[in-house]
Amino acid sequence: MTEQRTSGQDRPHPHLRVDREGPVLTISLSNPERRNAKTPSLWLALAELAETLDPEVRVVVLRADGPSFSAGLDLAMLTPEGVDGEVSMLEQAARGAQEMADVIAPFQRGFSAWADVDAVVVAAVQGHAIGAGFQLALAADLRVVADDVQLAMRETSLGLVPDLAGTAPLVHLVGYSKALEICATGRTVHADEAVAIGLASVAVRVDELEATTADLVSALLAAPEPALRELKPLLRRAVTATRDDQLRHEREAQGRLMHALVTRPRH
Repeated sequence: MTEQRTSGQDRPHPHLRVDREGPVLTISLSNPERRNAKTPSLWLALAELAETLDPEVRVVVLRADGPSFSAGLDLAMLTPEGVDGEVSMLEQAARGAQEMADVIAPFQRGFSAWADVDAVVVAAVQGHAIGAGFQLALAADLRVVADDVQLAMRETSLGLVPDLAGTAPLVHLVGYSKALEICATGRTVHADEAVAIGLASVAVRVDELEATTADLVSALLAAPEPALRELKPLLRRAVTATRDDQLRHEREAQGRLMHALVTRPRH
């Protein structure tokens, strides 16, 4: 992958475009002719972007070209022909259950690694966000959706389960029962419901999605950088930490911030 720059554009994958403007990195799914259907090589490229993210980046925006965020896995991956240049899912599955699980592990990092970066990750989601597309939206810290959004987990209808790090954030956001119902039925969650159940922060008209996302990014950048960098991991840990551990995380983060405030040079 090419080195990330203070400003400019890269293409770490034929179907990914990366734009850098100062502290903001925008990652665009860029295969609109296929509704941004995904392949494993794209997931690996996403993982590398997350794991090599410039520490100077404060906000990452995940977005997509065209009318759909992502229709999910390119279903040709589940055919005997597969997709040129991609791992054969059927061949790997035929070798054994553990062998298939081992193949999936690095693909999951394209989704789970965004929770580990210091930057706040915002997904701007329009149109179809199905399966792997839905799970990429769930990989973000915040989601802005267009009023035409169609979120769906269709894996169960194929005899599979969501396996790209989407199950934990979905349960944390909407609760076990609602998550089970959404995944088991494969039904569509539209914009109003997504906001009502906590999947999205706000729903706006399609033609307002870019501007609303930009406003959110500006608000995030306006927050003091050290505080925001402490806040993201603090809140993420709160989901699974014990009460005593979370209290410790709070006071330790506050201690670092207070120390920095009182010892920084004054002009």
